[in-house]
Amino acid sequence: MLPPLRPIFPQFAGRRQAALNFLIAHSGLLICALFLLVGLALAGDYGRGIDAGEQRQIAVGNRDYILGRADRIATRDYHDRVYGAAFELPLLLAERVSGLTESDQVSRLRLTLIHLFFIVGGYFCYRLAYHWFGSRWLALLALLFYLLHPRIYAHSFLNSKDLPFLSMFMIALYLLERASRRDTVGAFVLLGIGVGLLTNLRIMGIGLLAAALAMRGLDWFQAGNGPERKRILRTAGLFLLAAGLTWYAATPYAWLNPGDYWATSLNLTVNHPTVVSQLFRGTRIFSDQLPPHYAVTWFGITMPPLLLLLGGIGMAVAAARVCRRPEAVFRSARWRFALLLLACFLLPPLAAALLGSNHYQGWRHFYFLYAPFCLLAALGGGWLLTALAGRRRWRVGVGGLAALGLGLIALQMAQLHPLQYNYFNFLVARGSPEGLRMQYDLDIEQLAVKAALESLGESHPGETLAVRAPRRHWQLLAADARRRLRPAPAGGRADYELIIQPAPSQPDLAFNWAYRRRIYNNTLVALRPLDAARMTDSAVAAYQEIYRDAVAGEPVIRADYNVYQQGQRFTFVKENCRPEEPAARFEARFFPYNLETLPPSLWRVESYAPFGNSGVRLGDICLAVIQLPDYARGDLILARYDAGSYRPQDLPLWSELYSLSRPGFGELVEEGRRRQSQPAKPAAFEVFSDRAAGRNRLLYAKADCAQAEYETRVTLHIYPVNLADLPARHQANGFDNRDFLPDFYGGQAGGGCMAIVPLPDYPIAYIRTGQADRWEVNLYPPADADYLRAAYAALAGLEPAARSDFDLYVREGRLVYLRESCVAADTAAGFFLHIIPRNVADLPADRQAAGFANRDFAFNRWGGHFDGKCLAAVALPDYPIAAVRTGQFVHERGELWAVALAVGR
Repeated sequence: MLPPLRPIFPQFAGRRQAALNFLIAHSGLLICALFLLVGLALAGDYGRGIDAGEQRQIAVGNRDYILGRADRIATRDYHDRVYGAAFELPLLLAERVSGLTESDQVSRLRLTLIHLFFIVGGYFCYRLAYHWFGSRWLALLALLFYLLHPRIYAHSFLNSKDLPFLSMFMIALYLLERASRRDTVGAFVLLGIGVGLLTNLRIMGIGLLAAALAMRGLDWFQAGNGPERKRILRTAGLFLLAAGLTWYAATPYAWLNPGDYWATSLNLTVNHPTVVSQLFRGTRIFSDQLPPHYAVTWFGITMPPLLLLLGGIGMAVAAARVCRRPEAVFRSARWRFALLLLACFLLPPLAAALLGSNHYQGWRHFYFLYAPFCLLAALGGGWLLTALAGRRRWRVGVGGLAALGLGLIALQMAQLHPLQYNYFNFLVARGSPEGLRMQYDLDIEQLAVKAALESLGESHPGETLAVRAPRRHWQLLAADARRRLRPAPAGGRADYELIIQPAPSQPDLAFNWAYRRRIYNNTLVALRPLDAARMTDSAVAAYQEIYRDAVAGEPVIRADYNVYQQGQRFTFVKENCRPEEPAARFEARFFPYNLETLPPSLWRVESYAPFGNSGVRLGDICLAVIQLPDYARGDLILARYDAGSYRPQDLPLWSELYSLSRPGFGELVEEGRRRQSQPAKPAAFEVFSDRAAGRNRLLYAKADCAQAEYETRVTLHIYPVNLADLPARHQANGFDNRDFLPDFYGGQAGGGCMAIVPLPDYPIAYIRTGQADRWEVNLYPPADADYLRAAYAALAGLEPAARSDFDLYVREGRLVYLRESCVAADTAAGFFLHIIPRNVADLPADRQAAGFANRDFAFNRWGGHFDGKCLAAVALPDYPIAAVRTGQFVHERGELWAVALAVGR
């Protein structure tokens, strides 16, 4: 007879329920463990981030500083000293303890530890959300949001600067919520330690310290008189002490002078000295001149749609609660924390936009904002579920859409692997061929290089190849690949050339690519063969046809390589090219007559468009082709460099100036000599301005030019009529610094030197240029003494319209500034001049919101010194004027004096 089955089922059911309860209770930890296992398997697929070497050197410098060794950072830029090493020093210690020596193994160890800390931050995100919402499902939703952002997930393997700060920010938010909930001394001391470490990693952590103190202050106001207030003050004081001591202990370079360290750090946060070119919406913009919406735009176009939607709902819910019941928000710990998250997310980018801070590479400097955003997105999801209470089908549908959205994100991450940081959402056109590549910087970390090199090695088994590629990526290859793929030496032969995010200046003229890594139908990195033996037959035939067409005509330049022109195409040819001779690199620098002739994507501060290409070998012929666009009209510098030379400061093997239009450079120099000849020292360049027919540039020429003169830097200081026209970084100096090497803007030909320097489009007061102690030239010089004396005499008998540091006169449509006893220091500061019209519509469109025309100026533009006096006269506009406000100012100190004057004209 079978035993009774009845007692077995309850026992089995009990175990199943216990197992289910265990999984639910530890779901956050289990998901983090699962992601960690996946990360350990994937870490070897990622390359080395662009800042990895710099960050490691900061750790080495801090270690040596602690041990009293030679200060390695002392020889580096000062701002390296203020990067916290609280995360980098443990990484350096892990390298030492592990005993690893192979560069790829050490790199993988670093990547693994960075990712591990990211996962730890995810677990604290789960714990915070669970305690805040009181719901494991919303806590799991916040955790998945944190882990499943494609860009941030990829950066968690390679970015030891921004991602640790994000993770530590999430941990500090958890500690803040925990301290507010428990309200114990131990909780606030632990919070102080977390905030101290956060502030070490990046000085912006001070914002969370201020937020914690503000929350304690609200508790103090609500506590009433008595011992409760004393306890709050005690916990706040211990929190501050713990934060300060932790930060100080973790920041060796602050040990001697904390005040100086803080001042340098805060200045660096707003005015970072590293200025880089950014491709943003198809336009090249330098990072200190970015539009205020730069970071917000990047955030919007790189955020998965599900997170964007729920995050927007969460922010709206928090903001609506604050607006409806502000007093209740401050009494409720939960909604007070929601307000804190909203402030943490909104205030940093707003402050950066208002201060015009220098940031770059998308929103990577604001990755820490993703911590509060994940929690706000979970808040948005919770609000939706609450709003649909009682509508089971709707709730199931919303849950299904959320699961589908998360699944799509995970699928896209798998498709993009290991280049997830190139993720874009539907707000940008991702599918158009090469459309993204022309609009935004894609493979900033250049990780596609590693995949391309590995692919090249796999397609050439057993061969040893020389490849021209960035050096730092070789260390990431496995030992076998490094033996077979070697970097081509500078000036040496190469079998393949690697091109990162091929740009319009690097047209596809090899006709076949050995490798393409495409993201959203965009080429990130390409390898092309440099020898006919490795090209496809069609590529060889195409090059041979170009060669035959070129040599059928006469060369426009005869040199080591003869240069042939066919329309907008230049072909560089060297016959009888020795087998051991490397194919050179060529560049054509196109100097437009006016910046407006360049498309926005090619605009540069240097004001020229570079087009370059490396040569290829066809048997005993070396050949290179540069195809210029149709809009190229003007002068060119054609130059040949050592193979592998890409930097502007590298001197060419030869360079020649060639004109695509007439009059060319030579004719313009002769015209300049006739029109504005000037005495020059024997060692001086002749400098001419060319501002005719829409052109706006300076021409430098010297007939007999020694190599030392050609390699000596030329100073070029441009003083504007209106100081507000200057970039922000130059306004304190009062001039635009455009110093350059002659080669950068010019070339040598026939024993002479020449350079073409485009000028800015804003009105120029005067220009000072020269070369060390050799020579100096001033263009648009200040008014001479005789002119000033005559203007002074015309004021005789007139009463000034206003008196201050300067007497002010309004005469013949000009505003005249006069000081009877005047030294150079009196006119060194800038002058502001605000002209208020009777009708705002008379102002240009960009000034109507301000309500006045801004005519700030440097004194020497409109006047000068004579007989111990100084006088300047500024022309007023023709439209009716109500009043002017003028005076002097210094950027650091503000206004020195000011006068408001009713003009009545």
